[in-house]
Amino acid sequence: MAGRSSYRLFDITLARRTQVGASLVRFTFTGPNVGRMATHAPDQRIKLFFPTADGDLERLFEIAKRKAHDWYGAYRALPEQARPPMRTYTIRALRPEQGEVDVEFVLHGDTGPASRWALRARPGDRLAMTAPVADAEGPAQGFEWKPPRDVRRVLIVADETALPAAAGILESLASRSRRPRVEALVEVPLDADIQPLAHDAKLHWLPREAEPGCSHGERLLRAMQDIDLSDEIRALGGAPETADAPDELDDERPFWEAATLDDTAPFYAWIAAETRVARSIRRYLVNECGLPKRYVTSMGYWRQGKAIG
Repeated sequence: MAGRSSYRLFDITLARRTQVGASLVRFTFTGPNVGRMATHAPDQRIKLFFPTADGDLERLFEIAKRKAHDWYGAYRALPEQARPPMRTYTIRALRPEQGEVDVEFVLHGDTGPASRWALRARPGDRLAMTAPVADAEGPAQGFEWKPPRDVRRVLIVADETALPAAAGILESLASRSRRPRVEALVEVPLDADIQPLAHDAKLHWLPREAEPGCSHGERLLRAMQDIDLSDEIRALGGAPETADAPDELDDERPFWEAATLDDTAPFYAWIAAETRVARSIRRYLVNECGLPKRYVTSMGYWRQGKAIG
């Protein structure tokens, strides 16, 4: 995720927690060097490290200093049993002048180190975070939201884990002087997870609670079939392309496919959800609708039944 010169390890402390939905909580962190952080896009990825009885944050910070802020080298230098649990999140907002950074968590019970920490977290709790450095050398990294400059239509598809990034994307699109036509599908667990967002989009909230027994991603997949892209697909032209073969659905590789477009492209799709859901939506767009896959960024933010760091 990060090159040595672009990301560093930050010592952060929880300043406050804000409930933004029934299943989503915003944690605001401060720290002595947060003012040096940078975020390059609404889906800017970071890593958080959580303290446990066997995971020593202090040792991680000490080794990182000796390794010139090579955070991954420091992490690997710790004995495996002493490595703090690590998970990937998105910067929801950064206020470097105030030394504050917001990260939003989905609350889903005492099921792992991150969700366990989120349930019990109180102001003053300490974490470690890797994030971009404002004065870093080299290209900006760690994000996939790269819409063409002249894009005229945007499709956003997200489950609750990608809602913080999708919310930031909608805000960024609403602030454009030349606004594209935007449609967004957002699946969440509960009606109470629907939140007011700053946007100028046709926004479809899809709470699973509305359909008891509905599996994760099912409402996204069905709602996709009601989106009419026929005019865009005809205009884009090109022969149909094959996405992932069916037997690749069960592999263990991370699913991460980025669009490959120049600034003149008229259409852009950004999809982030559970791995099989994201892959299935991409396959539907490419295989069944005939959308050239170079117009689709599709990412597995998590995998059902498996922890992803």
